[in-house]
Amino acid sequence: MSTTHAAVLVEITGRDIGYGALVIAGVLALLALAFALLAARKALIKTAKTIEDVNARVGPLINNVNATVENVNVALTQVQASLDGVNSQLERVDSITGHAQQVSGNVANLTTLVTAAATTPLIKIASFGFGLRKATSKRRRAEEDREVRDTLRQRDAATKRRGLFRKKG
Repeated sequence: MSTTHAAVLVEITGRDIGYGALVIAGVLALLALAFALLAARKALIKTAKTIEDVNARVGPLINNVNATVENVNVALTQVQASLDGVNSQLERVDSITGHAQQVSGNVANLTTLVTAAATTPLIKIASFGFGLRKATSKRRRAEEDREVRDTLRQRDAATKRRGLFRKKG
């Protein structure tokens, strides 16, 4: 061989191999970290896009909820007004019921008074009528008894006269 090209002998030691392995491991770690960062970047992009979609959808939903709440508030105001009217009518009904109860009590008292005033004379009239009927019937019976006795007396007298005439003759 020629002298211009000198042979270069490189001496590789265990330390050199260790450094080489470290360099290769570092490069591999950097590549893994780069892939992990790329995956994290993709996940963050997807997350950001999802959040944007949610924001785009939540806005109208919140507007709808606000409109619904406003409608409910209006309805509750109307219900409150209706309840106030009902309470007012109930107060009037209570007043009317109180008056009706008072009138009912007055009618009951008046009925008791009229009954007491009318019952006493009616009882007297009924008692008088019963007594008159009883006395009239007693008098009739007495007259009938007298007539029967008179008839019996006349028969007895006639029988006695006939019996007297027969004995003599």
